[in-house]
Amino acid sequence: MHGLGWTGTLRWAVGVLLAGVVLAAASGCSGSRGGGEPGAAPAAGSGQAAGTGPGAGTGQAGAGGALAQLPGQAFYVSDRTNAAHQVTALRGQGRTAEADTLLRIAAQPSSQWLGEQGAREIAEQVSRRAGEAGRTAVFVAYDIPHRDCGQYSAGGAPDAAAYRAWITGIAQALGDRKAWVVLEPDAVAHTLDNCGIKGDLAAERYGLLAFAVQELKKNPNARVYLDAGNPGWAQDPEELATALRKSGIAAADGFAVNVANFYDTDRNAAYGARLSTALGGKNFVIDTSRSGNGALGGTAWCNPPGRALGERPTTETGRAGVDAYLWIKNPGESDGDCGRGEPRAGEFWLPYALGLAQAAR
Repeated sequence: MHGLGWTGTLRWAVGVLLAGVVLAAASGCSGSRGGGEPGAAPAAGSGQAAGTGPGAGTGQAGAGGALAQLPGQAFYVSDRTNAAHQVTALRGQGRTAEADTLLRIAAQPSSQWLGEQGAREIAEQVSRRAGEAGRTAVFVAYDIPHRDCGQYSAGGAPDAAAYRAWITGIAQALGDRKAWVVLEPDAVAHTLDNCGIKGDLAAERYGLLAFAVQELKKNPNARVYLDAGNPGWAQDPEELATALRKSGIAAADGFAVNVANFYDTDRNAAYGARLSTALGGKNFVIDTSRSGNGALGGTAWCNPPGRALGERPTTETGRAGVDAYLWIKNPGESDGDCGRGEPRAGEFWLPYALGLAQAAR
């Protein structure tokens, strides 16, 4: 851990609330397609193909209030996340202990997922608020055609032209504001597995990703990271590196690993280092949102029990080549209905969120 320990973070966050900082009012958690930025619907939660990719969240939701930024933190802490909403709801119900526990999530920077609905408006609003706070917003672009292999987060842009227009709109909305963008979880890795994105479809996908990198990098203050799977998703490093090169990695700032998965940081760092070598030394970021207890094992990627929050978001990783630990997956948001009655992908799930926070070291 870096900076404040979890106990210190919790005391700081409680102190902020007691000092009179008011979180956004909310009647409960928002679904994967509900709530959102004022005047726009949020991106859908993601999900993952069985045994492989991520289950992601919706990010910001609701309006009003202000949550103070963590001391020394580079990334934006929003008061409009599903976790922040839930803290307010719990306090309104007199469930103070649970609210305090949930602040371990709500008081940390998380990522804003951008999907097919309202992406341009959300990107503009979130990046503007982050800039006003002197911080950097983190986004996840998630609208590639044939998204998620038809699994929990199936969908995406209807065709290549629509995707190019969507990405261009996001790039224009960000302007020259500081932003980190994780580009299209699973998109590259799914061209190398049994998803069916082969031949012309794969070539189209690589071209769209390269276009997205180019468009987003027109902003001199944007950092762009192509998703590169996770250590448990069997990929040949050279084959994956070739696919990433076709997808524009040369113009990107690097790649992202472990998006919405659970592998521990040491394993992710080793995986990323091998891929970095195959790419001639490209840097990378690690999703540590739920990596505190590592992966459960096997194919247990969908809301596995007993997991914990990992290292808090920071650029001070102490690891060569690792630009940041990020909470790319928003902790507490479901990976999907895994057959046990869980909420759909992206919906906030309070019992799971509390479990992640309580288990954090």
